[in-house]
Amino acid sequence: MNDRQYDPYAGSDPYAGEYAGEYAADQYQVVGYDEYGRPVYQQVPQAQQVQQVQQPQVPHQSQPPQQSQGYGYDPYAGGQQGYDAYGGAGTSYDTTGSPYGTAAPQDTAWIPQQQPEQPAPEAAPAPAPPPRREQPGEYKTEQFSFIEEPDEESEDVIDWLKFTESRTERREEAKRRGRSRVVALVVVLALVIAGGVGYLWFAGKLPGQSGGDDGAAAASGPQKRDVIVLHLHNTKGDGTSTALLVNNATTERGATVLLPNTLAVSDDDGTPTTLGKSVDDDGSTGTREAIDTVLGTQVEGTWRLDTPYLENLVELVGNIDIDTNADVPDPKAKKKGEAPLVKKGDQQTLSGRMAVAYATYRASGEQEADQLQRFGAVMQGVLRKLSSDPQAATTTVQSLAQILDPSLEDKDLGAFLAKLADRAKGGDYKTTLLPVGQGGTLTDGAGEAVVKDVLGGAVKSPEKDAAVRVGVKNASGKKGAAQDARVSLVNGGYTFIDGGAGPAAQPASQVTYADAAKKEQATEVAKTLGLPASAVRKGSTAANADVSVVLGQDYRTR
Repeated sequence: MNDRQYDPYAGSDPYAGEYAGEYAADQYQVVGYDEYGRPVYQQVPQAQQVQQVQQPQVPHQSQPPQQSQGYGYDPYAGGQQGYDAYGGAGTSYDTTGSPYGTAAPQDTAWIPQQQPEQPAPEAAPAPAPPPRREQPGEYKTEQFSFIEEPDEESEDVIDWLKFTESRTERREEAKRRGRSRVVALVVVLALVIAGGVGYLWFAGKLPGQSGGDDGAAAASGPQKRDVIVLHLHNTKGDGTSTALLVNNATTERGATVLLPNTLAVSDDDGTPTTLGKSVDDDGSTGTREAIDTVLGTQVEGTWRLDTPYLENLVELVGNIDIDTNADVPDPKAKKKGEAPLVKKGDQQTLSGRMAVAYATYRASGEQEADQLQRFGAVMQGVLRKLSSDPQAATTTVQSLAQILDPSLEDKDLGAFLAKLADRAKGGDYKTTLLPVGQGGTLTDGAGEAVVKDVLGGAVKSPEKDAAVRVGVKNASGKKGAAQDARVSLVNGGYTFIDGGAGPAAQPASQVTYADAAKKEQATEVAKTLGLPASAVRKGSTAANADVSVVLGQDYRTR
C-alpha cells in the first residue's frame, strides 16, 4: 500500500467541496505522517500535476468537526510547507516520524518513491499532547476557563445574590424611612404638645391656674390689670365721652368702665374739678393722673379717638352687630319724618357712619349715662369684630393713620386691643357704668361693685413713696368745710378725694383706716385736720382711699 496515496480521511471531510472550488488550482498530496499518525500534506507543483494524471488522487478531506485543526490542514500555513504544530514551518515527517526536510522547488518534478510497507499503528488511547511552549505576551489557558467552560449555576448564584442583596437593601431603606417618619412624627407631636401646654399656661387654663370661673377665688389676692383711658371726641358737636378699657390678666376678663363727665376729680394743684373739664383743660396726662387719684387705678396710656376715626375703625372691621335701644335720626336728613338712620332692635348691623351716630346720640331729656351706654355698646361691638392676633390688630390701628398720644404706641395699642377682642369673642367681657352721685362723687355701692372688683382700686397697693389718698365726706353741715379740709390736706402732702356730702350732719368727726399699716398715717391725717386722736379708729374705708374722713360738727374751719 502506497502511504502517499492513501488518505484515511478521504470522504469524510465536509469541506472538501469548498477546497475543490476555492483551491482548484492547488493540489495536495500526503507526504508523510506526524508522530501521532496524522497525515501531512504538501502542495503539488503545477509541473508535476501533469505527470500525476494517471495516479489516483484522493480528494482532500478535512478532519471531523470534533477534531482540532491544529493537527491537520492549515489554510494559513502558506501552502509550501508541511505544518507542524510543535516543529518549525517547512518540516515534514515520514511514516516513522523522521523529517523529510524542505519542500522541493516548484520546477522540480516529484517522483514517488516506493516506501516499505509499515504496519498500521495500533489503536491506542490518544496520548496527551506535549506541553505547549508559551510565547511571550500570551495569556494562559486557565485565564479563559470561564469562557471555555461557562458555569450557568454560578451565574444563577450571582443573580440570586444580587436579588437578595437588593431586597435586603430595600428592606433597610424601608426601615430607615420608617424610622425617619417615626422620629418626625414624635418631633411634631412634641411641638404640638409643648405649644398646647404653652398656650394653656399663657392663657392661665392649666390646672391650678386662675381663670374663667376661678376669677372670684383669684380676686382675694393681687390681680394684674392693664388699663388705658379712651376719649371719644365728637368733632361735630361739643362734648367728650370717656371710658376705661380694662384687661384683667388674672381672671381673664375684660371690661369697659364708662366714666361720666361729672365725675369729681382734682386738677394738678389739687383744685376740685370734673372729668369733662379736666379733659379740656389738663390734657391727657393731667386727666390720667386725676383718674388714678380718684379711682386708685394706674392708667397706662391714653387713646384719643375722634369720631371720623371711629367711623373708619368700624369700616375696617367690616361693620358691627349690636342691640340698639333707640331710633337714631339721620343727621343729614333735610326734613322731619324721614326714616331713622339707626333703627331700634336686636342685632342691628351698623356701618361706620351709623355707629358714630348711635355712639354720640343723646335724646332730649336723657341723662348722660344713656349716651355713655350706647358708646359702650359700639366699642364692645368693635372688639368682637377686631382680630385677636396682635399683629393683625396693630395693622388695623396703623390703617387708621391717626396720631396717637405719646403715652401709647400703635404696637402696644394693637396688642392690648387684641387681648380685649379675645375676651369679647369668648363672652368674658362686660360694659359697666361707674355710678356717681350728685356732685360727682362716687356712690356707696360703686366702691365695691366697680372700683374694687373691676378696677382693683382697693386691692391695688399704692407705690412706696406715693401720697396717701384721703377721702373726705362733709357731714358737718357747713358748706365750706370740705374745701377747707382739702386745702389743709393738699398742703400737708396728701391726695384729696372728694367724697361728697353726708345725708345728715353728725356731731363727731371720724378718721378710719382699713389696713393696720395705715394707722400711723390716719393719726397724722387727724392732726393735719385738727381732730383729736380719739377720732382715729379701724374700720371700712372708701374703695378709692387709704384713709377716710367724715367731717362732723366738731370740725372747725380755718
